[in-house]
Amino acid sequence: MTVGIPIRRLWPEPSTQPLDDAALTALYGRADKPRLRMNFVASLDGAVTVDGYSAGLSGEPDKRVFGLLRMVCDALVVAAGTLRHEGYRAVRLNERRRAWRRANGLAEYPTLVVVSGSLDLDPAQAAFADAPTRPVVLTHADADPPPGLTDVADVLRCGAERVDLAAGLAELHRRGLTQLLCEGGPHLFGALTAADLVDELCLTVSPLLAGPGPGRITAGDAAPPRHLPLRHVLAAEDGVLLLRHARP
Repeated sequence: MTVGIPIRRLWPEPSTQPLDDAALTALYGRADKPRLRMNFVASLDGAVTVDGYSAGLSGEPDKRVFGLLRMVCDALVVAAGTLRHEGYRAVRLNERRRAWRRANGLAEYPTLVVVSGSLDLDPAQAAFADAPTRPVVLTHADADPPPGLTDVADVLRCGAERVDLAAGLAELHRRGLTQLLCEGGPHLFGALTAADLVDELCLTVSPLLAGPGPGRITAGDAAPPRHLPLRHVLAAEDGVLLLRHARP
C-alpha cells in the first residue's frame, strides 16, 4: 500500500513505480549483524533545524521512513539533550507496525536508550513515565541519578568520568539489542563518529535553504574522516531526497 506523497527509487535500478511500505521496509531492513544506524534530516545548505527544531525540515515522506526505521530497530538511541529539547514522548508504534514486529520475532516496541553524562533527566517525562518498554540510560560512574529515575529506567554505567560509547553499545548488544537506531543529536553523532561506531546514515535532504545560523547534523571534537558508501537514493514528489549510506 502506498500512502500520501509517492516515493520512488532513483538509484540504483531507477523505478517509476511508487514504493509501498513493504518495498521501503526491504530497503531499510534489519542486518544480519550488529549495526548502528543514524537517522537525520537536513536542509540543502546543511542546517539541522529551522527555528530551533528539526520538525521544520521534516515532511510526510521523511516521517514515513522515520516510522519504518523505528519499526525495524531493536532500540532507539538518543542523547539526553535531544530528548529534552525535542520533547520526546514514549516510543510507541501503531498496530500494523507492532504486528510486523511480532511476525518477525521482535518485541512489540523498541527500547528507548538515552545517553546522558549528567543524568539531567526528568523521570516524569512521558518518554520514561509512559514507556511501554522499560528504557535504558547509558551514563558513567561519576553521575548521580535524580530521584525516581531508577524506578522508570535501567541505568547502565559505562566509563569512569564520561560515557564510554563503545562499552555502552557492547552492553546493549549483550542484552540482545543489536539493531540500533540513533536519532541524535549532533554531539552524540560526532562522538559516535569519532569512536568509529557509525555503520550507516539515513539522511533526508529537505528542499529548503535555511540560511545561516543553525548547526550541522554533527558537532563536537574533530575526528578522522570516515568513508560511508552510498547505497540508495529515493525521491519523493515534494522534492525530498532520501539517502542511505552504509559500510560494506
